[in-house]
Amino acid sequence: MRHKKSIPNRSFRIADQIQRDVAELIRELKDPRIGMVTINAVEVTPDYAHATVLFSLLVGDPEECETALNEAAGYLRNSLFKRLQIHTVPTLHFKFDRTTERAAELNALIAQANATRAKDD
Repeated sequence: MRHKKSIPNRSFRIADQIQRDVAELIRELKDPRIGMVTINAVEVTPDYAHATVLFSLLVGDPEECETALNEAAGYLRNSLFKRLQIHTVPTLHFKFDRTTERAAELNALIAQANATRAKDD
């Protein structure tokens, strides 16, 4: 019984470790298209074959950065092999995470609505 319970915990631990290691490894990349990247989350498939790496960007072009990270995915995966003590290191797929961008847009709209309401009062 105990074995089944540990499997989800293991995938969370692996996703967490990949998130930390990929964040460090990205800083070593010399590609100018890769701006100031923050790794927001890593989602690993149950068979550990694939990992979707969600990132946000403080500075840079999201599409160019996503392309550059996906081009570097093989190199990053090989670097993870040396760091992770697991049998299967997943294939990495980078996706720009628009969550923080959307949150900023919503905050701006709310502020604008509040300012308009304050003027009307």
